Amino acid sequence: SDKIEDELEMTTVCHRPEGLEQLEAQTNFTKRELQVLYRGFKNECPSGVVNEETFKQIYAQFFPHGDASMYAHYLFNAFDTAQNGSVKFEDFVMALSILLRGTVHEKLRWTFNLYDINKDGYINKEEMMDIVKAIYDMMGKYTYPVLREDAPRQHVEVFFQKMDKNKDGVVTLEEFIESCQEDDNIMRSLQLFENVM
Repeated sequence: SDKIEDELEMTTVCHRPEGLEQLEAQTNFTKRELQVLYRGFKNECPSGVVNEETFKQIYAQFFPHGDASMYAHYLFNAFDTAQNGSVKFEDFVMALSILLRGTVHEKLRWTFNLYDINKDGYINKEEMMDIVKAIYDMMGKYTYPVLREDAPRQHVEVFFQKMDKNKDGVVTLEEFIESCQEDDNIMRSLQLFENVM
């Protein structure tokens, strides 16, 4: 049985990140910070790779009053840049670098990508609805006790009207960035992500 266990260990492929020097050059983190982040990451994910299920479990711990699974699903897709169903330390740290220390433009581009669920380069009203609903679900009824059922829909209607500048039914990256930068309310709503991350 020892032999079998050895073989099992050989087949459990552990992902080791590219050199920290390289990551330091690509992100806004110092080498020391990257080491701390990596230690935490390895703690939660010994294989060095996170699948969506694990991601959801980790994420759920932060939102005990709501159901974070749908939002975690969309977030996972935004982290999974290769769209291969797994998030490596590099993916995680690149996204974190943008969300915590990126320029406004970088953060907005990342957020646009989160909302663009089918990755066609546009956000339609359904996609925006799905994300906003997921955020409401995640925050749970304790955060928004007086919310009516249709609150997410109204929220999206207002947002979408403002963002869809040329009224063609979809929001482009340009429209998204422009709207967010010229409207404090939208910007504040998006700031939510910084608390959620």
